[in-house]
Amino acid sequence: MEVLLLLVSFAIVLTGALIFTNAVEWIGHRLEVGVGAVGSILAAVGTAMPETLIAIVALVDANERSEGVAIGAIVGAPFLLGTLAMGLVGLFAYLYRDKRDQGLELNVHRPTLERDLLFFLSLFALGGMLAWGPPAEVRIPVGIAFLAAYVLYIRLTLKGGGDVQSEESLNPLIFERRPERREEPALALCVIQLLVGLGAMVGGAHLFVEELLHIAESIGVEPLILALILAPLATELPEKVNSFFWVREGKDALALGNISGAMVFQSTIPVGIGLIFTEWDLSWTAILSIALGLAGGLLAYESLHRARRFKLPAVIGWFALYGAFLATVVASA
Repeated sequence: MEVLLLLVSFAIVLTGALIFTNAVEWIGHRLEVGVGAVGSILAAVGTAMPETLIAIVALVDANERSEGVAIGAIVGAPFLLGTLAMGLVGLFAYLYRDKRDQGLELNVHRPTLERDLLFFLSLFALGGMLAWGPPAEVRIPVGIAFLAAYVLYIRLTLKGGGDVQSEESLNPLIFERRPERREEPALALCVIQLLVGLGAMVGGAHLFVEELLHIAESIGVEPLILALILAPLATELPEKVNSFFWVREGKDALALGNISGAMVFQSTIPVGIGLIFTEWDLSWTAILSIALGLAGGLLAYESLHRARRFKLPAVIGWFALYGAFLATVVASA
């Protein structure tokens, strides 16, 4: 029964992602937002919310073990995005390289991708350097600075987000069912479709998490391991599924922006909250996840930004980083 529910939850996430990506593209077009900003802000923030909420809920929980779960969720999400998610997007590009007009070459807004990766590498590294549990006089101001950094990031990305996506490259809005469809659907209808898609993804991811937790608890997995591995894996499904559809269609700016923008969000807002409301005294597994996540980000910078193409060694490297973490955690459990 649990396996069946896992499959059902994944189908819900998949359907929601189809609806969501279609709506995001139309909203970006209607608001005349550059394609880089659409992927890095509109899509990334919407799909990054589930795992952020997990951390916040854990922090307000009275359970004494909840802080460890919160920190695990905070550092686990950027790690997974910088390793497994990047690897899956690269794998999808290889699988569909013959159907993509650009093959394995990248069709992205390079300034946005560079900004995303540099913000992520700088701030996630700073979060790792504070892992020793600094006093509140240090943590709280730095945490506030992390929150302010994301506001600056939004401003820079909206200002230099690239060209607006052309209407010819958009598929018809899924919720637009009138026989004589207007050239551009109403913005309100686009927003409704986006919320429905987001709701389906969040609901499906929540169900996926619940079933994974049931299975993990039955075999005696520790809560911190759940937070570092299982919860981010399930709640990051929206980013990975959205990017799958976009990379298949050759829309690399949206596919990668969806992930790199989420990496920036996850390394600023949740980390800032963690610094403000926890002791931020990280375990060795949390520190390891930060180090491997940064390695994945550096690999993305070299392969995607500098080489401007999907490279097989990089894809293997992303999977290897994620596999190394799993192997280390399992061996030490």
